[in-house]
Amino acid sequence: MLSERVRISTGFIIFLSVLLFLPSCGPAGERGDLTIYAGVYEDQAIRAMEVFQKESGIKVSFVRMSGGEILSRLREEKDNPRASVWFGGPADTFVQAKLEGLLEPYISGNASQIEDKFKDPEGYWTGIYVGAIAFVSNKSWLNRIGLEAPTSWKDLLDPKYRGRLTMPDPRSSATGYTVLSTLVQLWGENEAFAYFKKLKEQGITFTSSGSTPGRSVGVGEAGTAIMFSHDAQKFYKEGFRELFISQPAEGTGYEVGAAGIIANSPNQKEARLFVDWALTKQAQELGKQTGNLQMLTNRNAISPEDAPHLPRKEELLCRFDWAGMNRQRLLDRWTREIEQGLSL
Repeated sequence: MLSERVRISTGFIIFLSVLLFLPSCGPAGERGDLTIYAGVYEDQAIRAMEVFQKESGIKVSFVRMSGGEILSRLREEKDNPRASVWFGGPADTFVQAKLEGLLEPYISGNASQIEDKFKDPEGYWTGIYVGAIAFVSNKSWLNRIGLEAPTSWKDLLDPKYRGRLTMPDPRSSATGYTVLSTLVQLWGENEAFAYFKKLKEQGITFTSSGSTPGRSVGVGEAGTAIMFSHDAQKFYKEGFRELFISQPAEGTGYEVGAAGIIANSPNQKEARLFVDWALTKQAQELGKQTGNLQMLTNRNAISPEDAPHLPRKEELLCRFDWAGMNRQRLLDRWTREIEQGLSL
């Protein structure tokens, strides 16, 4: 469990996000207001909405959820969307939403500033940041039990890690699904699932949120997490000084955090203006102001100096279209074999 201090802090940020934008809530169709589902951290979302609202004159409200939760919400609201923009979260989740008819195509003029590998060619999603999966360990714990920081996926099978591992659940967290699809791409499906079964035998804790493992490691409740390196760096800068980031030598996956327009949603003119804005150098660099340390996709944007750099290209694995198209099938297999412990 997280410490009481962390729970209170997180709850206050969520309360602040609601309070700050409460005057803009209401029937979006009447005033041209925007409701946004945000997959970025609350502090980054608050700052982004604040600046966009000031620059555009469009009133904005947002709800912060993980990528998997946003996808579930879009499915529930398919016939009557309540939000117009999806802002942040791994692109493979956007790919599945595209396949299910939940997104509207829009190629912004500002998309020309984004490399082709970071955007959907039909405009269903466009990347705004990039980050890689890494191992994040508590330094004091490693020293206490006599371990070096892990540098291989197989290192986590050492008995010394038993009961001290954590990662987000792929079914609720887009971060967790990035981990799952990474290992399927690296080893093949059967070997990857055999590995996750061994991790479960190690007593790994699966969390609903992609950020929770980093905080658990930071306060010493877990030893090592599998998560995005930029999230861990953010926590380190916020005071979790025991965190240490290492990379798996065999290869690792990465996300392209994206933005897109929700299909059949209200106020699509305003939604396009928001996407236009989100792709600009100025908008992407706002994350630095709130300690969010992803690498940025706009060619002219300057990524944070202390953002964790991506591993070498040959060490990065992610076929977003493949990951999106196979997402539900892999999650169904996860439920059956990892959660329920059933065999093929």
